[in-house]
Amino acid sequence: MIDVRTRAAESTRIRSRNPALTIIATGVAIAILYWARPVFITAIVAVIIALMLQPFVDLLMRLKLPRGLAAFIVCVLGLAAVYFAGAAAYNQIAGLSAEVPAFKERFAGIVDDATTRLDAIENSTARVFMPRKAQQSPPAPEPSRSRHRKAAASKPVAPAPGEIQEVRIHQDSNPIVDYIYSRLATLYQFVLMASFVPFLVYFMLSWQDHIYRNFLRFFDGADRMMVSRSLQGIAGMARAFVVGNVLIGVITAALTSAAFAAVHLPFPVMAGVLSGFLSLVPYVGVALSIAPPLFAAIAGGASTTVIVGAAAVAAGIHVFAMNVLYPKLVGARVHLNPLVVTFALMFFGFLWDAAGLILAIPITAGVKAVCDNVAALRPWGRLLGD
Repeated sequence: MIDVRTRAAESTRIRSRNPALTIIATGVAIAILYWARPVFITAIVAVIIALMLQPFVDLLMRLKLPRGLAAFIVCVLGLAAVYFAGAAAYNQIAGLSAEVPAFKERFAGIVDDATTRLDAIENSTARVFMPRKAQQSPPAPEPSRSRHRKAAASKPVAPAPGEIQEVRIHQDSNPIVDYIYSRLATLYQFVLMASFVPFLVYFMLSWQDHIYRNFLRFFDGADRMMVSRSLQGIAGMARAFVVGNVLIGVITAALTSAAFAAVHLPFPVMAGVLSGFLSLVPYVGVALSIAPPLFAAIAGGASTTVIVGAAAVAAGIHVFAMNVLYPKLVGARVHLNPLVVTFALMFFGFLWDAAGLILAIPITAGVKAVCDNVAALRPWGRLLGD
């Protein structure tokens, strides 16, 4: 009897400790995610790229090529594609840099014109709502003796003989240079972590069979099948998410570039590509998609009609992509409800800034894929789903 009571008390004590341990473990996990975010972001990006390139490696392996050689060829072709895309973007930016002085003048003219119109509106509003007596300027006061005394007091006093006068030298600081210096450490860290991505992708592709086979040995029986299904679900989801977003970006960029060329917008290809892919950013995509055509129109000295037309085209294509293309190409595979997506964007955006906004949805979808294949976590999978 005493043994039964002792076991019951012990089980009650363990259950009471579980919430506290869960809270502590969650806090520690969040702290690690924030502190080591460069490592986690680099690893997740490498995993997503490796999952994207895996079908091409499998295709080359069907041609009797070894996995290592197939992974090397795919990685080299991927780097070549990134290089040519960067070279094309550099040529477009170099052509745009010649328009920078004209862009400054046009932008300053637009600002001056807007300021003049706002002043005119303010003056007309004041004439309508303010009484006439208040609009009349008060007469200028006559100079008094106190004013003469203040003017005399404000005159610089010559230093006495032998007195050393302190001279302060004011150095103007350039805010752009100051910002670059303050961000050099972040830039160095980004370049350092980005340099690991090609190597991580290559080793993930070339050593996939070895890692997958030995990872499953940590589990036995039904657990091994469950882990295998979870990994396959994560791979399929991540591949569908990335490929779907790339297809949406390419389609949107092509439509936007053609529309910008139709309205005679300067630099239509560069503005269209930037607008098309920036529109994929969650929640702020419509504002980001409008920015490139606006800058291109101002830099090229386009008329107001072209500026308004380009902004309307960018917003319209963004709405079409998010409401027609996204549900068919991405939403059918991810199956996340909007509330969970919003919380995921808030959480990972707080932890990892802009990278968190981009990786929030694939990470959450991967968690849902695990929950769907683990019997004890299936209620969480249904909660995350649509």
